[in-house]
Amino acid sequence: MSDLFQSRPRHQPLAARMRPESLAQYVGQAHLLGAGKPLREAVERGQLHSMVLWGPPGVGKTTFARLLAKECDARFATLSAVLAGVKEIRQAVAEAEQHSAQFGRGTILFVDEVHRFNKAQQDAFLPYVEEGTVTFVGATTENPAFELNNALLSRCRVYLLRSIPEEELLGLMQRALEDDAELAAREISIADEILARIARAADGDARSALNLLEIACDLSREEGGQYLVDEGVLAEVLSADVRRFDKGGDYFYDQISAMHKSVRGSDPDAALYWFARMVDGGCDPLYIARRVVRMASEDIGNADPRALQLALNAWDVQERLGSPEGELAIAQAVAYLAVAAKSNAVYTAYKRVLADIRRDPSFEVPIHLRNAPTKLAKSMAHGADYRYAHDEPDAFAAGENYLPEEISGRSYYQPVPRGLELKIGEKLEHLRRLNRESEQKRYDKSGQ
Repeated sequence: MSDLFQSRPRHQPLAARMRPESLAQYVGQAHLLGAGKPLREAVERGQLHSMVLWGPPGVGKTTFARLLAKECDARFATLSAVLAGVKEIRQAVAEAEQHSAQFGRGTILFVDEVHRFNKAQQDAFLPYVEEGTVTFVGATTENPAFELNNALLSRCRVYLLRSIPEEELLGLMQRALEDDAELAAREISIADEILARIARAADGDARSALNLLEIACDLSREEGGQYLVDEGVLAEVLSADVRRFDKGGDYFYDQISAMHKSVRGSDPDAALYWFARMVDGGCDPLYIARRVVRMASEDIGNADPRALQLALNAWDVQERLGSPEGELAIAQAVAYLAVAAKSNAVYTAYKRVLADIRRDPSFEVPIHLRNAPTKLAKSMAHGADYRYAHDEPDAFAAGENYLPEEISGRSYYQPVPRGLELKIGEKLEHLRRLNRESEQKRYDKSGQ
């Protein structure tokens, strides 16, 4: 009966079994840890400093922190910002102080997902980082400039970790097949092309690559004393694959930004690429449709007013029909916006008007433009001397002023010489010339 309760060794996933034991085995981040790089030399000299490791999942943030502790002969302690609070922070610091007093070794306190800590929790680290009680190493997938307190950031160096290139993921998986005892014992047969497709599906994430490889090996079929990973196994492994896409984080906004800038830059191929990347990654098409409407007003404007209507139509199709019909309609709008004539004249004019309004006093509406619905209003001359444009030549009251008297003559809207705004600009110039001529006649008359 005792065998029933005997503890068994816990099975570790392949990603944990392949965790590197030295910097020489570390995959990726050559821009930080390559030979001769300042961070690599600091680690080799044992020069610890607090830092924030910023990068996507699976690029080695936790692994690097562990190697840092090992290379610098420091104690490694870890906290998860998802589970810990100020109490756990103080407890971790107290243990670091006790260990230092007993053994004379420093402590690297690794905080995973540090962006999830609130301001008070982040502030709790400040005195201990300042005094050197712990060497703080935070890991985050979010932009630290937005998510971390300036006080904490000022005490740390920020290092950007990049997605791992496919060729390095391939090398990592090939090494796993050769060096991992469990996989090597099974004599896995897997073609280079299938490994390459797994690396591509992992999308720069080493942990994902090893997890996919392990699943493929587990699903492999025995053939002639070997275990074969073929196309059928690969299709099953990748059937639920979703590209890395954080719906609320930097990758989300980076891809939206890339699509918007591709539209503005008149590149339909790139605009459609980023649109498809977001849809493939799980982004709500209605969110994209709303952003496309914004692009139609901000970057195309009156150079091609059809763009706004097409964007609204695409939004409507998505709401009425859903996927995939709606996504195709949005793609049509994205492509049209990308090739349409561009103008930000209305967008620029609107921002200038808002800036003036927020800076200037609240000027009164000129008397001749005021409403006169009552006898009292009329007795106060509201609406007096107003010139009804339809009764004027060409339905234009030359010389009339519609702005507050204090800012009469200010000009905000400047059409660009492209698309329909080319014609709009010509008309505005004609009307402004009529205004100038009217002012000159009034001046000449008053001078007489």
